[in-house]
Amino acid sequence: MEAVATLTDDMKRVVNQQRLGHVATVCPDGTPNLSPKGTTLVWDDNTLVFADLRSPGTVQNLLRNPAVEINVIDPILRKGYRFKGTATVVSDGVLYEKALRFYAGTIGLSGERIRAVVFVHVTRAAPVTSPAYDLGRDEASVKQQWTRHYIELWKLQQTPDEPNLDAVAVEGPVHSDFPL
Repeated sequence: MEAVATLTDDMKRVVNQQRLGHVATVCPDGTPNLSPKGTTLVWDDNTLVFADLRSPGTVQNLLRNPAVEINVIDPILRKGYRFKGTATVVSDGVLYEKALRFYAGTIGLSGERIRAVVFVHVTRAAPVTSPAYDLGRDEASVKQQWTRHYIELWKLQQTPDEPNLDAVAVEGPVHSDFPL
C-alpha cells in the first residue's frame, strides 16, 4: 500500500490561496512535462485536485504513468510546497459530477469548461523555500522585495484603460541583489 501524506493547515492554505500549481508529469519518451494549472485546490486531507481545461498532454501522460509532482509557491513570500503522488483522471460518473459542483462552488468554474478532473493522492509533501531565507532574510523583507517587483511588472504591462498603480507604495529599498 502506498504511503499517505496528510496535508497540514498551512499546506491547505497555500494551495487554496494560490490555486496555481505547476504539475510535472512524464512524457512517453521519458522527458519531463511541466504545465501550470490554475485550478489546483485541496480536495481533502490527502488529495489535491485540478481541472483539465486545456491539458491534453498532461492528462495523456497521467493515463500512461500516474506519477506526478505538483509545486505550489507563493510568489511574494517565496515559500510553498511540493507534493508527490499518484494521479487518477476522472471524466464521468458520480465523483466527476461531485467535482464539477466543487469547482462551481469554490471558484465559480463552469462544468462546461472541464473535460476531466485529476485527483492527486499525495504520498509525500515537503516545504519549498527561497535561498533568500538562507541569508537570514525575514519574511517581511522578502515580501517587500517581491511585492515591488510584481508592481513594477504590472506597470510595464499596463494599458491606458487600466487603473494607475503609481499611488501604491512599498516602503524601503529594493534588494535586487538577493537571490530568488
